[in-house]
Amino acid sequence: MPLADHLRELRRRLLIAGLAIVVGAVVGWILYPQIFEFIRGPFDDLQAAVADQGLDVRLTLTGITDPFVLQLKVAAVTGLVLASPIWIYQLWGFVTPGLHRNERRWALGFTAAAVPLFLLGVWVSYWVLPQGLSLLLGFTPEGVSNLVAVDRYLSFLLRLALVFGIAFLLPVFVVGLNAAGVLSAGTLARWWRILIFGVFVFAAVATPTGDPLTMSLLAGPMLVLLAISLGVAALNDRRRARRDAADPLHQLSDDEASPLDLDQPGSTGDDAEEPERRGHDD
Repeated sequence: MPLADHLRELRRRLLIAGLAIVVGAVVGWILYPQIFEFIRGPFDDLQAAVADQGLDVRLTLTGITDPFVLQLKVAAVTGLVLASPIWIYQLWGFVTPGLHRNERRWALGFTAAAVPLFLLGVWVSYWVLPQGLSLLLGFTPEGVSNLVAVDRYLSFLLRLALVFGIAFLLPVFVVGLNAAGVLSAGTLARWWRILIFGVFVFAAVATPTGDPLTMSLLAGPMLVLLAISLGVAALNDRRRARRDAADPLHQLSDDEASPLDLDQPGSTGDDAEEPERRGHDD
């Protein structure tokens, strides 16, 4: 496909994803009170817990335009989450034309697995959030009020949700690369030490708190999902090996010519021309 066609395809898919996010943002704007009540839930639970320790922790808004900006941010994030099935599918749909025809069927499976995993990561971050807040706000000296700006709390929550959501997509990309024939299960098995180390480094750097508890709560599920993706990749490699053994021509690309069997009669031009030469000789 020419570069201009690729750019037009990218523009079309970005437009579809953008419109879906805008529609989701409108829904988030309408349901803002309920959504904000859900967002502040972990902080309210923490506030009740630290009150017994004599700590005063509260969410605050300090600017005149802060309420409007806050609602705008919440609506935008809601749109991003609600439209995740569409923009994830558009992302994968842009990649699939570069794959072989027998590999494009993985597009639907990619979306079907990526969306719930992304949302699962967001839910886990929501569950982990009180632990991270408790650890950080626990350093507040006794008798000192900790007034947390709502926009900072929201940024903290969004970063945590985004990190967990993307981290939970790792197995999908691993299986996708395996389906495309780029990464084999044997390679993953040989790299297991590097993968474990890389997961913990990513968890330590990506989490907003950086504490061992939050890092482990992110790295643990990532390792479990990575092990599952390794098993799926191994099964796919075995299936591909059996298929190629039964039908060697199946592994050819769509635009690759099949090889000729030169041992069979009539497979070359010489055999076809032999009767004609004999007729001339007679």
